[in-house]
Amino acid sequence: MARISPTPQDWGMDQPLTVAALARQIGVAPATLRTWDRRYGLGPSEHVEGSHRRYSRADVARLVMMRRLITTGVAPSDAAQRAKAHNGEVSIPELVTEIVVAEELVASICRAAESLDREFVLQALRQELMKNGVINCWQNVIVPVLINVGNSWERTGEGIEVEHLLTELIKSVLREAVPEEFEAVNARPVLLACVGEELHSLALHALAAALAEREISSNFLGARTPLAALCGIINKTAPPALFLWAQLSENGDPRFFEELPAVRPAPKIILGGPGWNPKQCSEVTVAADLQRACEEITQAIGA
Repeated sequence: MARISPTPQDWGMDQPLTVAALARQIGVAPATLRTWDRRYGLGPSEHVEGSHRRYSRADVARLVMMRRLITTGVAPSDAAQRAKAHNGEVSIPELVTEIVVAEELVASICRAAESLDREFVLQALRQELMKNGVINCWQNVIVPVLINVGNSWERTGEGIEVEHLLTELIKSVLREAVPEEFEAVNARPVLLACVGEELHSLALHALAAALAEREISSNFLGARTPLAALCGIINKTAPPALFLWAQLSENGDPRFFEELPAVRPAPKIILGGPGWNPKQCSEVTVAADLQRACEEITQAIGA
């Protein structure tokens, strides 16, 4: 997928851009660029009458700033004034810092995702993770963003590319939140897996990152973990806790916790996701959210 909305230094050349090329790069319609030029004076700095409109690198910087300010909820007229005065690099962290309400941040990330502004989404999520931690970021920002984008796709039938890109960006940020090495409080890693043919693994990435914040190490098996793989790693590592995720009901098969090998000490089995039938799970622990899952695992390892 082509990279969207680069900062000026990403161009790597000084050749000016046409309206169509710039519109593709920053994720707006060509008509929007023409409107910004006509209404706010944010057009090409060098435009010869009768020639094609071309945007310089300085023009690109101002227009990227304009679009990102609008993404964060700034009114277009105010955004234009700030963009016209802008003569440096686009500072996403500074823009995100101006957003203090979670609902506004969710809306900003949704708008950025819709325009495929990869860098804005990444920086916004990184900053939120650093500020409020994995659990708060997941429950107050990431989940609402995913719900909004999913609802939009169901309602309009458009934007599947937005959902896919957003999913990969969230995974990337959550992976970054897990240090390659840290001094774990648990001698044996806990085990995290999506069971059956389950492909939805975002919740597992969030759980691994939240556990790492607590200095709890985990073995991440990810999507489509077969029962044989679960049995094999349990026999080899005897994890203190086992978290199994099922998003879809066809994957919430009780065999995945009923047919596990007997090891000593026995791992605590924790289920997550809407795919499990509560009537079949009375012998194990069901975690309703990320916070509960972390608390159950923390208790299981005696931390």
